[in-house]
Amino acid sequence: MPARRLAAGALIGALLLLLSACGDAVEKGQWSRLAMPEPATEQAPATLELWRWAWLAAMITGVIVWGLIFWAVVKYRRRSDDEIPVQTRYNLPLEIFYTIAPIMMVIVFFYWTVNVQNEVTDIDPEPDVTIEVVGQQWSWTFNHGVGEPTGSPTPDTKNDEYRYDSYVYTVGDQRNPPTLVLPVDQIIQFNLHSPDVIHNFGVDSFLMRMDVIPGRVNRFQVNTTRIGDYSGKCYEFCGADHSRMLFDVKVVSQADYDAYLADLAEQRSESDGPLLGGSETRTQTGLAEDDDQEGGQE
Repeated sequence: MPARRLAAGALIGALLLLLSACGDAVEKGQWSRLAMPEPATEQAPATLELWRWAWLAAMITGVIVWGLIFWAVVKYRRRSDDEIPVQTRYNLPLEIFYTIAPIMMVIVFFYWTVNVQNEVTDIDPEPDVTIEVVGQQWSWTFNHGVGEPTGSPTPDTKNDEYRYDSYVYTVGDQRNPPTLVLPVDQIIQFNLHSPDVIHNFGVDSFLMRMDVIPGRVNRFQVNTTRIGDYSGKCYEFCGADHSRMLFDVKVVSQADYDAYLADLAEQRSESDGPLLGGSETRTQTGLAEDDDQEGGQE
């Protein structure tokens, strides 16, 4: 009797915990998004829709597979000790089905994945804001351009040619994560640099991330749509303190963004060019300076 009461109490406790977790998810609207953050850019809903439909396809497939398994278990169960089941060597229609069906599923997933990838990596030739992002062990540096742009949004690191003539910057460390401040309703391009190892730059509500590779300038754009506070981090294991490579994101009005840049300038956090962490951001490990550097600008 005590064992039964203990088991019943444990079951009730587990159910209550599950219900409380579900209630919290519903309150935050995560149930309809299947635990994904609420999108905060124009590009993010495409990723969210792909996520939802992928889950739907997985659930339908699961129902069919498990349904067939349980149907076969019940229908073809052994009814007597001396019963011998029918020995079927092959079933051509069934074999054609379980060959063609997975191939069709992969083709459909591939098609929609490529469509979403093209949408989230689409580049506007003239973004409103260009930020040089540096991922270094184990924090981030964010370089904001000041004034009117004078160059290409994509930097020419070999010739030290960048979008702006002057920059202000913010740098974090493991104990004090930096804050990336962005203006709302603007097309923002992130140019990604690394002086040491491969990192991965991403913001949760942007539903987008990209590798930060030494010797290569990867880039992507977002069009921010919602003022608010978000979280970012490195999504690629990069060493002992990878888990501390965090940063905060604030999407603010254009007026507040301009005031933020002015405040950085008053703090003398300014330079003629972006702080990229040294010349190693231009090279890939294992290649000499005069060797052809694979990758390059993306």
